[in-house]
Amino acid sequence: MNHAYLVKLDAFEGPLDLLLHLINHYEIDIYDIPVAEITEQYMQYIHTMQHLELNIASEYLVMAATLLAIKSQMLLPKPEIDEEDFGYEEDPREELMQRLIEYRKFKDAAKTLQEKEADQQQIYTKPPHVFDTLETKPQVRQGDTSIYDMLDALQKMFTRKKWNRPLETTVERVEIPIEERMQEIIQTVKQTNKGVLFDDLFPYRTRSYIVSTFVALLELMKHNEVFCRQDRHFEDLYVYYHANEG
Repeated sequence: MNHAYLVKLDAFEGPLDLLLHLINHYEIDIYDIPVAEITEQYMQYIHTMQHLELNIASEYLVMAATLLAIKSQMLLPKPEIDEEDFGYEEDPREELMQRLIEYRKFKDAAKTLQEKEADQQQIYTKPPHVFDTLETKPQVRQGDTSIYDMLDALQKMFTRKKWNRPLETTVERVEIPIEERMQEIIQTVKQTNKGVLFDDLFPYRTRSYIVSTFVALLELMKHNEVFCRQDRHFEDLYVYYHANEG
């Protein structure tokens, strides 16, 4: 009997965040969204989440249905308009575009506040003191790779390794502790300062192994023990140990 390896991740911020990621990633004009293209890319992410049996929030599926509805509406033939009729024809993308613009404003504002909070935490006041020795703590790099970049890397890995068929499962339930996988990843990335190719951290095709590795990577990034780097869009993703940053 097969057992589903279900994992709920809090790292997903919502469907608008995913859409904004796609718009930025593919350098799309938010005021002129190519619905067919954005829907295809969005559905690829949803299929990857379902492929791993991640517990996707229903709001992602609602947005998928919304995108498909807008796409269908834009494919319908437009009725002929009399030259004397100067009525405004509503763009079916208008509501979604306004929601994205508002979301981007709040997201940018939140980022600005976080940066100010981080700067404020570096300010300390105390009476003058003479230091005989001065110790400097190395600055920890905050990786800017998002969970959607990692899902995109998973999509490409599935394609390269021809893992688009259902992932292998075993008759007996075999759970791989996340903590154990985290230690294995740390030991792997510590061995080189050139970074470890994202694909190389997934040598086995079982769902439990892939999901535990994915979640372990997210936890390590959350605790600033590793970071992911992608020099340019669409290029390979590499995982680095923080102490190896040069």
